[in-house]
Amino acid sequence: MPNETDQKMMEILRILADREEVLGAKTIAEELKRKGYNLGERAVRYHMRILDEKGFTERIGYAGREITNKGLNELKKGLIYDQVDFIFSKFESMIYQTTLDAVKAQGKVVVNTSSFNDKKALNIIKEVFEGGIGVSPLVQIDKTIYEQSSQKEVLLKTVCGTTIDGMLLNEGIPVIPQYGGIVNVEDYTPTHFTELIAYQKTSMTPLEAFTAKEMTSVLNVVREGQGMIPANFRIIPRSSKEIAEQMFQKLEKIGISGMLKIGEDGESVLGVPVEDNMVGIAVTGGIAPLCAAKEAGFDVNIKLAENLMDYSELNKIGSFKSALKSSNNENGQKVKFLLSKAWNLIQQVDFDPQTQKGHMIVNISYLPKEHLEESLEIMGEIFKDHPEYCTSPFYKITDHPEDKNKKGIATVCSLTLDGILIKNGIMSTPKYGGILEMEEKGPRFVELTAYSGSSLDPHEIYISKDMTSVNEALTGYGRLLAGLKEIPYLARPHALEILSHIQDAGLSVLKIGEPSELIYNAKVERYRVGIVAPGGLNPLAAVKEQGISVEPKAVETLVELKELEKII
Repeated sequence: MPNETDQKMMEILRILADREEVLGAKTIAEELKRKGYNLGERAVRYHMRILDEKGFTERIGYAGREITNKGLNELKKGLIYDQVDFIFSKFESMIYQTTLDAVKAQGKVVVNTSSFNDKKALNIIKEVFEGGIGVSPLVQIDKTIYEQSSQKEVLLKTVCGTTIDGMLLNEGIPVIPQYGGIVNVEDYTPTHFTELIAYQKTSMTPLEAFTAKEMTSVLNVVREGQGMIPANFRIIPRSSKEIAEQMFQKLEKIGISGMLKIGEDGESVLGVPVEDNMVGIAVTGGIAPLCAAKEAGFDVNIKLAENLMDYSELNKIGSFKSALKSSNNENGQKVKFLLSKAWNLIQQVDFDPQTQKGHMIVNISYLPKEHLEESLEIMGEIFKDHPEYCTSPFYKITDHPEDKNKKGIATVCSLTLDGILIKNGIMSTPKYGGILEMEEKGPRFVELTAYSGSSLDPHEIYISKDMTSVNEALTGYGRLLAGLKEIPYLARPHALEILSHIQDAGLSVLKIGEPSELIYNAKVERYRVGIVAPGGLNPLAAVKEQGISVEPKAVETLVELKELEKII
């Protein structure tokens, strides 16, 4: 179980990752003190020796240490419950450190750092800036294109939308970043958010979730005025609206904007509800030009809100005049949050594990009809070798609602377990969808995204971003989709009995925790018990890993068990 020593070592790795230079024990101790860890130089050296032995850090002469690639990987995966809290904290830190003076055009701005190997990607990025889609055409291109593994890499720093949050705060406006998401554009006019993920309670930055090339169509917006662009959403007090509008005018004069819409008191903004006495603001994601490069087929590594740099170090990559029209009226389309849909389906689950009759929740994923038989064979191998990796061995073939060349495969969704527990008087709450990494020292979550505040099932995102390795997990190492749910600790004995019947009926449960216990490195609320179940989309993730196009759709509908057939 992770302890305080693990947390201190993780913070040391974060400090080394955030600073490009080699750091000594004195500097690290000072940084730790700022973060609330009272660790002297001698204690830091002790922890650093442990990190050296693990291969997470490397000593560079007498100057100090630097983090290794192995250390960067551990930082991303280790103490996932801490990473979930850290992501929002990192944004808050960046907001606080923004010092840009819009009148003098001086000070620090938050930047995204991206890299790509083909310089031709810059042509696409410039085209998007010329089309006025982004936060700012001010960038820094690394002049030294250096050799790395026999390939040339270009580093590009672009202004992040978090800069705007920092500017609002500098104006004395309390700003609350709420969501990152995707906005639909029609005839160059933003209409509504189609997807959202809350900034809090996720191990990846919300906009990072939408960087898969099939999720955006920025290039199409630039060229034809139709498509999907990344955007973020924050709220401010209604009394601050006039000051905020004045700030945006100042920023526009120095090349920073990206405004999509600022609402009125309590008015929904692009389909996102806003409380009374608050005002919503939607701004284009600073990564929009990088998403366009991905759409064009370039391999782009995007890191959001990565660093701060001085405004004076940025240069224009082209003229920037927004092609988007102002969105004045709400079109009535509201964002549909996942849990609202899920709770309604969960409530209708009436499957009885003992009689094996009743309705279960299913996912329905679509793929080309010609690959159906091959896909079922791949799924059969998963069920045969590791049935515990799948929610249930039952499935159903369905037609695509519009495309005759596609077929759907329905698989049992793990939220069915919540419905069964609730029907037996145990309140079960879906908390996170995640990636469970199977390794020698045991499974551990390396990604978590809360169901609350998300419009998409996290597992759909992970599949779209090719983050699974279900087929590799068959040999003992790999990455599976899994979900974490919570129940009251007093209900644990009763839940164990119910879950035993559930497993006898062919549904899988990976682990039932103890009260308030970290479960596979994921944090459970106090006086609660965690239950980890495999994702119902694991078989389809395995199919996609084999090169077959899959359109995953989670938490789709209810189906009676008698309508399903067993794959093995």
